Amino acid sequence: MERDGPLSDLLKRVSRSFYLSLAILPRSLRVPVGLAYLFARTADTIADTRLIGREARLHRLEGLRAELRDEAPSRLPEIVRACTGPNLHAGERELLSRLPDCFAIYRELDKADRERIQMLLVTITEGMRFDLTTFPGEDEGRLVALESRQDLDRYTYLVAGCVGEFWTEIHVAHRPRLGSWDVQEMKAKGVRFGKGLQMTNVLRDLARDLRIGRCYLPRRELARLGLDPTDLLDPRAFPRVRPLIMELLALTLEHYEAGWAYTLAIPLPEWRMRLACAWPLLIGLRTLGLLARAPNLLDPLHQIKISRSAVYAVLARSLGLVWSNGFLAAEARRHRARIPA
Repeated sequence: MERDGPLSDLLKRVSRSFYLSLAILPRSLRVPVGLAYLFARTADTIADTRLIGREARLHRLEGLRAELRDEAPSRLPEIVRACTGPNLHAGERELLSRLPDCFAIYRELDKADRERIQMLLVTITEGMRFDLTTFPGEDEGRLVALESRQDLDRYTYLVAGCVGEFWTEIHVAHRPRLGSWDVQEMKAKGVRFGKGLQMTNVLRDLARDLRIGRCYLPRRELARLGLDPTDLLDPRAFPRVRPLIMELLALTLEHYEAGWAYTLAIPLPEWRMRLACAWPLLIGLRTLGLLARAPNLLDPLHQIKISRSAVYAVLARSLGLVWSNGFLAAEARRHRARIPA
């Protein structure tokens, strides 16, 4: 389907680093995967907008689900109208304005791909519903924490782990070389792959999330350390919470190991898919290294970010390694060795 052109510029504007992985995919996958990403970003824009209240956001998320099911009447006009405002990021404003174009392309996909996208968005929007109903909101002046590690694990599945299932299913459907895969086993690895990337985000954005009422560090784990979620608003609490952060970082690295097992199981001729998987893992390992060495993850003034030059260096180096499992695994070990145990 030669229709990725109309989406390419839009994806560049709104997909940040994911565009790198998307652009390298085989052409047959760029449209369905790109559309899935754009719909997920639309859902994220709805969930995060301050133009409407939380109940209205939940209603608009359900409207997006209905639109994906092609239920009449169309909910697109009310979604665009409710979520478009003067303070909206330019890329998100363009995304909302071009939703009708995205849905026109979506409706030309074959039924199986539409159903895969629908299933993915049902799960991701359930994660957004979880966020909106668990946390009090940016203007409430209250801080709420997840209760347990099980809640954290469920959250990371809903917003990212499910992407590993979608990614596996749609690649197996479109790439005959993956015909020998044990799909259930690879989906399980893909789930952990996605969870690892989301845990990286949770740890990186800890200080910022605390200041909008969201604590993803479980309350029970904090209580074990004699801490209340509100204690984390004081950067001086970092030495006390650091043991828990290091435990979660170790868990994240275990998820990354599953991600690498997934990547190395991709046949060598599927080099585009291998790169699309290796890049977020390599960049993620660089990020985890910065997190592990950061002086204080509770300090909102200290931002963790990989430089653009470092990202380009990772991309360039991987191009010569993707053809060998041994070389690619050695590169992963090299990055892993930089992360303090």
